[in-house]
Amino acid sequence: MSTLGKITRRAFVIGSAAIAGGVLFGVYKYKQPYPNPLEKGLAQGDTALTPYVLINATGVTIIVPRAEMGQGVKTTLAALVAEELDIDVQNVKVEHGVPSNAYFNAAVLEEGVPFPPQDDSAMANMARNFMHVPAKFFGVQVTGGSSSTVDAFEKMRMAGATAREALLLAASAKLNLPKNTLRTDNGEVITKDGQRISYTELASLAASIELPDDVKLKPRSQWKQIGRPVPRVDMVEKCTGTATFGIDVLQNEMLYATVKVNPNLGAKCNSYKANNAVNMKGVKAILPLGDIGVAVVATNTWYAFKASEKIEFDWAKTDYAQTTDALFASAIAAFTDEHQDSQMRSDGDVEAILGQAGDATIHREYRAPLLAHATMEPMNATALMKNGELDVWVGTQMATYALSEASRVSGIAKENIRIHTTYLGGGFGRRLEMDFIIYAVMVAKQLEGTPVKVTWTREEDMTHDSYRPFAVARFEGVTDGDSVSALDVKISSPSVMESQMSRLGVSIPGPDSTIVQALWDQAYIIENYRVTGYRVPMGIPVSSWRSVGASQNGFFNESMIDELAIKANADPIEMRLGLVTHQPTRNVLQTAAKMANWGREIPPKHGLGVALVTSFGVPVAEIIEVVNTPRGIKILNVYVVADVGIAIDPLNIEAQLISAVNFGLAAAMMGEITLLNGKVQQTNFHSYDAIRMHQSPVIHTKILENGERIRGIGEPGTPPAAPALANAIFAATGMRIREMPFNKHIQFV
Repeated sequence: MSTLGKITRRAFVIGSAAIAGGVLFGVYKYKQPYPNPLEKGLAQGDTALTPYVLINATGVTIIVPRAEMGQGVKTTLAALVAEELDIDVQNVKVEHGVPSNAYFNAAVLEEGVPFPPQDDSAMANMARNFMHVPAKFFGVQVTGGSSSTVDAFEKMRMAGATAREALLLAASAKLNLPKNTLRTDNGEVITKDGQRISYTELASLAASIELPDDVKLKPRSQWKQIGRPVPRVDMVEKCTGTATFGIDVLQNEMLYATVKVNPNLGAKCNSYKANNAVNMKGVKAILPLGDIGVAVVATNTWYAFKASEKIEFDWAKTDYAQTTDALFASAIAAFTDEHQDSQMRSDGDVEAILGQAGDATIHREYRAPLLAHATMEPMNATALMKNGELDVWVGTQMATYALSEASRVSGIAKENIRIHTTYLGGGFGRRLEMDFIIYAVMVAKQLEGTPVKVTWTREEDMTHDSYRPFAVARFEGVTDGDSVSALDVKISSPSVMESQMSRLGVSIPGPDSTIVQALWDQAYIIENYRVTGYRVPMGIPVSSWRSVGASQNGFFNESMIDELAIKANADPIEMRLGLVTHQPTRNVLQTAAKMANWGREIPPKHGLGVALVTSFGVPVAEIIEVVNTPRGIKILNVYVVADVGIAIDPLNIEAQLISAVNFGLAAAMMGEITLLNGKVQQTNFHSYDAIRMHQSPVIHTKILENGERIRGIGEPGTPPAAPALANAIFAATGMRIREMPFNKHIQFV
């Protein structure tokens, strides 16, 4: 990671300095900080020492600028500040930051550099640091890409250290004592003779003091909270049902609404007839949403739901493929030079080796379907437009874009809009989208002066997602003894970035690295190795889904590596180790093998399968044990090892890995969105199931810290689950499954 360097309180540099890119964009402009958003409208007695630390008479508040959607970020990021501030995170108040460019995510663009994560060279790190420059100018406050911890690790510790330095200087001035005779502990400044002054007493004086040029972070040897399990600050309210998610928001005299928009995604509503709905019990209004559909407003959500079912619509059609088979046909048709999107890996002479191998070349094709996000909390937002101002209560992963879209739709200036970010009842990328926010603002605009909560039915939610893309992968491989001499990988898929960004009015030129994510950037060293991505033309909307391109590509790649090992009559783990020189990645695989006691005698009808996938810079190895029962496959154990560089909270990382494994297994076993006549067929959990408690295996975890830098863990546990399961099924049954979901070919119990 780059170093923040010298700062002053009034010129707090928010984000890492990307020296390489500074000249291009203007060093002065790049280093110029965004205004501290906390200084706007400070209450009497409040002191905002940095954009992340607010102190008043009641205590210290730490601002966490990333959305809490169950990943524990509200606690782990607050702990970074608390560590340097010398205060127990359990003794502070933690709030979500308001939408502000000051809270931009500098690390989220690092994944797009043309260097694999194993490359720790000066050039690779310069490229990663350079990405912080456009990130600063874009100023996007986003939660995603497993980037929250990476972005915050230095930034938020520096915020805590800066605030602590200001408080020490304030105490020094107040007591007329040298600063080096003072220390801090548990929210107080302490003198040599034991006199204690609380931070709350010093805050106003600290706000007027100019900091020295050099503010240093604590060495790891002095950490008290980082690196240890910390109880989640939101645990009590979530366990007692007092936490406020978007769907829990209540306002005085609030009305309730739901939406109905075209099931042919992206197409218009030609007309509608609401005669049968307008006079139903509780219905207050039926409002047009431009030309895309309607909102039904009622005195409660159930009345709105029931009335929406009675409206008759004439929906326009779409031009994209109308069936699942047609979607896959479009992917296959895109395997042409015209649709080539990238070739981010091309080592050796693949063509020559494949040509020499002739019939010995292994040819395989794999497929992955569309997937829904299916968050447990359906899409919702509450909005109130009144007296030229707008309030929106919503769980969102992109607060700054939510602010921009609310302004665009309402016509109200951003400075007169307040976005209240609530807890998210599941995100997985779905709440990066703006549709549910836009609809709520459209309704509030037509009901000026009245707060209205807009809640989607589960059916509307499931059939109007922006889905994980469908994909087709084609492989050609040649083995040489117990190794691989050549591997040619081709992947065809719609572009997540093109689809997702187009809905935000943003055009991103160049190839989309998510199409080949977790293919070109793996740690395998094969002399003749080529990875080519092909872009399917835009059609059905697609978006980021937990682990993005790695979610399907991990399955493709690790299944194929296993097939090559079987062809070579090689042990699947030993062959992988023979292809990997990156020591942290080797350690991950070797540790997983030891945990699972790989090589032991396996009982009849049991099977062990392994997968090794690096995504978002995190190498993760998973070994799955299954048994083939008379009623179907039972998953017994999963052994998971991940290397995150620095483990801020091991217990939270373990929870993330367990969550990611179950998420990946559910997708592999039963996840599929299908199209018929242009419409999504799955409407609720009866037809889009999730893994159940009796199906969830025992999951054993191990966290390593050998990597070159700190990494995020929200997503990397998901990609290895599907291939490890597929490889275990093959080991137990001899059946090789090359498409998801697996329940199309085998039963699970």
